[in-house]
Amino acid sequence: EMAGSRSSTRLMGAYILFFVPFLALGTATSQVPFLMWSISLFFFMFSLPPLASPAAGHITSYEQLSAYLTSAFSSGSHTVLLFLQDKLSKDDFTVFGGAFGNKQDSAFKNLEAAIQSSSSSVTLPALEWTGSFDVAALLQEKLGVSPLLVDADTLSHLNIKTSVSNLLLINLPYCSSLQKSCKEVLHENDEIIGNALSLMKAKKVPYTAIYTGLRPSRVISELPVSDQSVGRTLLQAAVPDVKPPIIFNGSGGPCIMLWAQNLSVKLSENSPWINLAEETPTLPGSFCDGSFSFFSMVTVLLLLISSFVLRQRFYSVSARNWSTLDTVELKYRNLSASYIANRGIYTPAEYSFHCQSVTNFGDALLFPNITDQNSSEWRLNFIDFQIQGFGLSNSTDFSYASDCASFFTPAIWMGLLTVLLMLLILVYGLHMIMQVNTMDRFDDPKGPTISVPQTE
Repeated sequence: EMAGSRSSTRLMGAYILFFVPFLALGTATSQVPFLMWSISLFFFMFSLPPLASPAAGHITSYEQLSAYLTSAFSSGSHTVLLFLQDKLSKDDFTVFGGAFGNKQDSAFKNLEAAIQSSSSSVTLPALEWTGSFDVAALLQEKLGVSPLLVDADTLSHLNIKTSVSNLLLINLPYCSSLQKSCKEVLHENDEIIGNALSLMKAKKVPYTAIYTGLRPSRVISELPVSDQSVGRTLLQAAVPDVKPPIIFNGSGGPCIMLWAQNLSVKLSENSPWINLAEETPTLPGSFCDGSFSFFSMVTVLLLLISSFVLRQRFYSVSARNWSTLDTVELKYRNLSASYIANRGIYTPAEYSFHCQSVTNFGDALLFPNITDQNSSEWRLNFIDFQIQGFGLSNSTDFSYASDCASFFTPAIWMGLLTVLLMLLILVYGLHMIMQVNTMDRFDDPKGPTISVPQTE
């Protein structure tokens, strides 16, 4: 925001304490803020040249600043008071500027008051900074005088001649030690600025003040807008790498796919769980055709063989083909177990099947084969299980997944039935109220009483 009039200057004074990060265009660019204001006296009126408001994200170049200072100091003599801080960034105003109306907490009270009471001001939120940036040398070139390093004590005894140009330099520190916080250092710098401006006012010397940094306090690498995601995004933890599914390629391309986060098997009550998904299995004996798929996985280190038998059948009731996982077989050395799965693991043939938990205990989808004694003793727990044996169409991605979780869960049915029962009671109550009839005749105290015969 840049303004040349007094009214816009007051708005600008409030705005500088609410620096918001501008969306920088381009690659990594360092910037420093540049604040400039002038104080005029009744016998000497001076106003800074106005500038057009920059577009959001605009970064003022060194050349643009040089051209503006040339137009500002092109004629007459000027006294310039340069407050040069070791480091400064617009984030310092955002963090320590008393945002959201909390002016009592601001570290720039004197600076704000000075800009609000100035006759004109210019604020550059983002001035391009490079290693060769030297604002003191630039002002020396424009004014034709060398900078004079002063402090509050020196300034109070300094005799300033307004007939010639003067460049007074006051160096300000930045938080570089652990003894003081950044807010305390910036508050002390603001007090130095306030004292220096009070001395200039007491001397009745018209001046132009500049507050900027020798280098940025925060250097942020910014990517071009084209390289950044557009729109709102949610912050989330880094997603771990997802292992690829196990694929068996037939003669015409991929025909069976299986993926699971865990394929855990427990061979006895006291034995540990064995996760088959931690190894890369071989697929000997696997095959598939149009209506039958046999998927056999062998984990070499564990000597355990797991097989999945899928079939495709046509059901006239639904007039479509359905795929079912008929059996799951396990073999460990000379032991074996088989489980029937077609009761709960089925899906349209062109879909894949997915279930968060496939087990043979609890809410089971795998039921032990009564002919195998080990089937009731072994425990199977497949986590985030997905399989497809038909309709892959030479693709290495699963088709749309039919999930084992039904849309209408028992809790949903209970809620619906409860609501329907309450609605039925409400409707019945309203119906009964509407059937209540009022009397069509009443006693008149001035007339005869109503006689109701007891018999016909």
